[in-house]
Amino acid sequence: MLPVIAIVGRPNVGKSTLFNRLAKKRNALVDDMPGVTRDRLYSTINWKDVEFLLVDTGGFDTSQQGTIAEGIKRQVGIAIEEADVIMLMFDGKAGPVVGDEELLSILRRSKKKVFYVVNKIDGPEHENASLEFYSLGIKEVFPVSSAHGYGVAALMDEITKDFPPFKPTEKDDEHIRVALIGRPNVGKSSLINKIIGSDRLLVSEIPGTTRDSVDISFERKGQSYLFIDTAGIRRKTRVKERIEKFSMIKALKMISMAHISIILIDSKAGIYEQDIRICGYALDEGCGMIIALNKWDLIRNDKFLINSLNNSIDRQMSFIPFVPRLNISALTGEKVRKLFSLIDNVWAQYNTNIATPIINNVLRNIIEDHPPPYVGGKSLKFFYSTQVSIRPPVFLIFVNRPGSVISSYKRYIINQFRKRLGFNHIPIKIFFRER
Repeated sequence: MLPVIAIVGRPNVGKSTLFNRLAKKRNALVDDMPGVTRDRLYSTINWKDVEFLLVDTGGFDTSQQGTIAEGIKRQVGIAIEEADVIMLMFDGKAGPVVGDEELLSILRRSKKKVFYVVNKIDGPEHENASLEFYSLGIKEVFPVSSAHGYGVAALMDEITKDFPPFKPTEKDDEHIRVALIGRPNVGKSSLINKIIGSDRLLVSEIPGTTRDSVDISFERKGQSYLFIDTAGIRRKTRVKERIEKFSMIKALKMISMAHISIILIDSKAGIYEQDIRICGYALDEGCGMIIALNKWDLIRNDKFLINSLNNSIDRQMSFIPFVPRLNISALTGEKVRKLFSLIDNVWAQYNTNIATPIINNVLRNIIEDHPPPYVGGKSLKFFYSTQVSIRPPVFLIFVNRPGSVISSYKRYIINQFRKRLGFNHIPIKIFFRER
């Protein structure tokens, strides 16, 4: 078990900026608007041959009320409970405020080891601003600048000086990366919470509760999974706040990084044009796909609504007929575990590599069953085919006139490859080249 360091503090004091600096990448969304971070974000950090788990938390603000504010407080409380060391961050420009005192009181009751960090101190000439915080009864403060790095090295050296040295172990780091994508409020965070059996993610009926993409590692029957919760993807015309734009960009980026995308659809609300568009994003990226019809418990007994939903899917998603579908309820847990068998099946096909003789035998049979049409009075001659990559499977077919292979015949070959080579649940790509 790695030591756990949690960064806590009021909204907009610079926690995520420090988190990103230590992680050496922009894992957490950062904006001048308070309250950007809502869920707990984790990153494994190696600091001078010492490894630990760093946790970023949402801004703790007792003056705010409501479902989301209470959820953030609960998430911060969990982070404090599981941490070995806590960094309490203050705003050096604002000085001590009531919210700092309240959080300080909570941490003193926790009996955890706490380092008091005064942020926004951009150099030694500004360190006097940190002296104000001694009035809170603190023995030592660490002036730092999350944005510019001033004082961060000294702080981390002090925090980690008693941590055990990092001992690398041989392990398989291959996760199946599974991104949960969909419109806002379709139940992505609820589904992950149900899968891992914990309130790991903030859940609310308010659309747009999840703003950042959150990675959660999970192991089942010896297989490692990395679930990625993403912000709801709205239509561009409905995105007004800058932070929501960044959230959408990151959600779309997560699709490109995922092996498999689970597209969640609100079965009670039905199919929206945006649902179709999201499926198109995943298809363009070439990742495996699963359609999860969530909130099935709300329509289970409504045969008319079920028939209407299925007809809409068959009609509007005819461009991805191979994608498996599952009716689930993140609230009750209905069929949630069956997702894993689908994920494992899609993953197996996604990694399949077919021997060249088998491919060429299949290609020969396909052409014999349905020869290509004459184009410009000339026939097409297919020479051979080979698989050039996996994730997704990509094939090259060598032909005398690749530019003359019409689109309908291309679709025929793709569909026959998928059917005859066992790729019934994943997208495949075929390119035609001149020998």
